[in-house]
Amino acid sequence: MGVYNLFNLCYPLPKRLESVFKFGNPWGRIREKRTDWLVDKDVKILKQGDKVDFLYYVGCTPSYETRVQDVARSMIRILKISGSDFGILGNIETCCGNEIKRTGELGLFEMLVEDNTKIFAQYQIGTLFTTSPHCYNTFKNEYPQMNFSIEHYTTIINRFIKSNLIKPTNVFAKKVVFHDPCFLGKQNNIYEPPREILSSIPGLELVEFERSRERSLCCEGGGGRMWVESESSEERLAVKRVKSAEKLGVDIIATACPFCLLTLEDAVKTANLEDKIEVLDVIEILDKAVMGEERN
Repeated sequence: MGVYNLFNLCYPLPKRLESVFKFGNPWGRIREKRTDWLVDKDVKILKQGDKVDFLYYVGCTPSYETRVQDVARSMIRILKISGSDFGILGNIETCCGNEIKRTGELGLFEMLVEDNTKIFAQYQIGTLFTTSPHCYNTFKNEYPQMNFSIEHYTTIINRFIKSNLIKPTNVFAKKVVFHDPCFLGKQNNIYEPPREILSSIPGLELVEFERSRERSLCCEGGGGRMWVESESSEERLAVKRVKSAEKLGVDIIATACPFCLLTLEDAVKTANLEDKIEVLDVIEILDKAVMGEERN
């Protein structure tokens, strides 16, 4: 039984749905704690009427889950280096509702759509971008059309690199394989940007899983499955995935999804491969290549 399965037993799905209704997140944390991860106090938190080129929608998991908070911090460092005009919503940010809809709670999902639409309407936003492909897919494909563009962070950061706003200059001599998140690749056909980001990093050797891109193997972390205890005795797909990575001889499994990150990290522990394989988000790897290996 993995780390997250143990947590699920203590905080089951009904409690998570109740938490979304009460606090705007499924982690059982009060709204006032949503920005506790933010160590850089110079980041712009939008006020009513503010205009911003890029709204960074952090998301619930990067805001509250300790491991994924590192991803959000890396994102902030990279955004500041790019010199782009960006801001965040702060404690007013609310769950997008992706997992809520997929667990069948359509009434709660519709409430979140209404709440978020009202929040976004308070600002003049050029582009909203997300940490999570799940949030990206929900805002782009399941919300009413809004008067700003919606992107996943990999497409924006890739453009920044190509326009020399971000320059990864530090050598990162690691063998890396990229795991395609389902909601980024199969659902929205975004395959190249994360790979192009990784390929821009000096010293990084990028290899591919036998099953990648359209044929990528799902990690089983999305759609609310992280919140439900599995009753199957079969080997989890995430464990099969990390064993495939071991055969490739990689140092790192890279991904671009908070749920994939947590699920694959759990699978690495289950497979007893912690001394061989590390799981990192693409933005964390880029952060190391731009800021230096010591930044975590």
